[in-house]
Amino acid sequence: MSAVHLEMRDAYAVDYEQGAFADWRAGQRSDPDDRASWWEPWHTLIADTLARGVVIRRARIVSEPVSEYTRFLHYETYTNIVAGEQVRWLPRRQASAIALPGNDFWLIDDRLIRWNHFTGEGASGGGEVSGDPAAARLCAEAFEAVWERATPHGEYKIR
Repeated sequence: MSAVHLEMRDAYAVDYEQGAFADWRAGQRSDPDDRASWWEPWHTLIADTLARGVVIRRARIVSEPVSEYTRFLHYETYTNIVAGEQVRWLPRRQASAIALPGNDFWLIDDRLIRWNHFTGEGASGGGEVSGDPAAARLCAEAFEAVWERATPHGEYKIR
């Protein structure tokens, strides 16, 4: 059982992150030792899913030098790691020869896709679920190609 997530934008403006990003920009940093302050329903879902034997991997394709938002995301990724996700980063220049789908996605068990659509400003444009085998194959191949080239979170240095 697996769940993989590919993120390809340099900035997101989804409602649930706007406050945290604004706080980070103002110099506030979450305290890794104060788990209660940042552990949220997402982290519980990830931990519960892992407990069922699902492997969860997330890959992010980023432009370098990175955007301010990507700096925020990189800092906050420790929460994903603590929850049990595996996370890797791939500089966009290293992704040029990879056939990528047009949207971010979650792929569940190599067969069910949850497309994440965004507006030009990075706000959520809604999701879409697909079981199209050709699209699932594209997503699986793209994710594995990115994962193979990407750097594990703990080794990826922001430039």
